[in-house]
Amino acid sequence: MTKLSFQLYSARNFQPYSLIFEKLGKAGYQEVEGFGGIYADLDDAGLKSLRGELDKNGLVMASGHFSPDFLEREVQKSLNIAKILGMDSIYAPHLAADQRPTDGAGWLGFGKRLQEMSKPYKDAGYEFGWHNHDFEFVKLADGSLPIERIFEGAPDISWEADIAWVVRGGADPFAWIEKLGSRITSAHVKDIAPAGENKNEDGWADVGQGTLPWAKLVAALKGTKTKHYVVEHDNPADIDRLITRSIASFKTY
Repeated sequence: MTKLSFQLYSARNFQPYSLIFEKLGKAGYQEVEGFGGIYADLDDAGLKSLRGELDKNGLVMASGHFSPDFLEREVQKSLNIAKILGMDSIYAPHLAADQRPTDGAGWLGFGKRLQEMSKPYKDAGYEFGWHNHDFEFVKLADGSLPIERIFEGAPDISWEADIAWVVRGGADPFAWIEKLGSRITSAHVKDIAPAGENKNEDGWADVGQGTLPWAKLVAALKGTKTKHYVVEHDNPADIDRLITRSIASFKTY
């Protein structure tokens, strides 16, 4: 079975993380994906303590999200975090609405910024890429898409494909797996509830409980360089349900 990871952002409202690590280990997860809120402010002792908690539960923080600003400003700190926690992949995850370019040239420029940003991390041996949301698939005035412009400006970075956000952006995930498959090194595995359901969870669903054809999507992703399949749910109401249901579903794909 492919190793399954878990994006810890999903559990931010269900503290402490030490308990979450225990639940994940018992459920059979082998990897987790971190985000800045977990480690950006930790010193070496704090990072080593976090690593110890993961080790104790048979987990590896194989990948991590770091904001673009942090990756630019705090290169040595970012590298140190990745090294102590045992990561192999670093992804810039998001751009706040007020920072997003409004035209193709702006997105091309952002891609060039990511390309430059990636260099010290790639030089140190890390996979480096961009993680999408829905806004990258909204057509610009010139007819192009931000996702196209980003990768045009950053020819050497990879893509952590958040499939459910591709769908929420109105795009066909299979077409994009086909088009950018050579870039995909990680995939976020999450699900979208049927229309009108799970409103208290922002319309998301546990993996296998929603509308996305995950068996077919995993089959398509197996033709790419995807090495991390990362369960995520942006606003789960029940963390135990999310953890156990999602891995049970994934085992069937």
